[in-house]
Amino acid sequence: MIRSLGDKSPKIAATAWVSEFAYVVGNVEIGPYSSIWPGATVRGDGNGKIVIGKYVNIQENSVLHNNQMIIEDYVAIGHSVVVHCERVGTGTLLGNNSTILSKSTIGRQCIIAANTVVLSGQDVPDESFIAGIPGTLKGQVTEAHKKRVLTTCRGMSKKAQEFKKSGL
Repeated sequence: MIRSLGDKSPKIAATAWVSEFAYVVGNVEIGPYSSIWPGATVRGDGNGKIVIGKYVNIQENSVLHNNQMIIEDYVAIGHSVVVHCERVGTGTLLGNNSTILSKSTIGRQCIIAANTVVLSGQDVPDESFIAGIPGTLKGQVTEAHKKRVLTTCRGMSKKAQEFKKSGL
């Protein structure tokens, strides 16, 4: 479901796909080849805009909400992720059930492990592997990890295009 809120309406690239069972409302911009899967919510009801780059996938039951947020290109947001941060850098994966709290930023090419909690105000440097509650640095992201995130983003985009062509 795509809804305006007051004078703010989502802007969705022609090649993006939003499931009919997702909820996108307000000041939201979704880039080319991105996908919003069933049960996901992108709530742009703050003072700023939620900007979602190209080849981003927001998987089932995830929630994105903040006054202003930038999700850069080639980001994979797993199932049931809560995202309240200000920025997620290019090539990053947010693992299933992770929670990214307000006033935090996630650098480029990071992996946030499943079930991790990134605390409010935490700034995660580029290429960090973060896990735990609270999220702590466990190591650096490898080249294999980086390739896997890109493969995931491209694969999810391809799958979304199948759904789109089928009228779903």
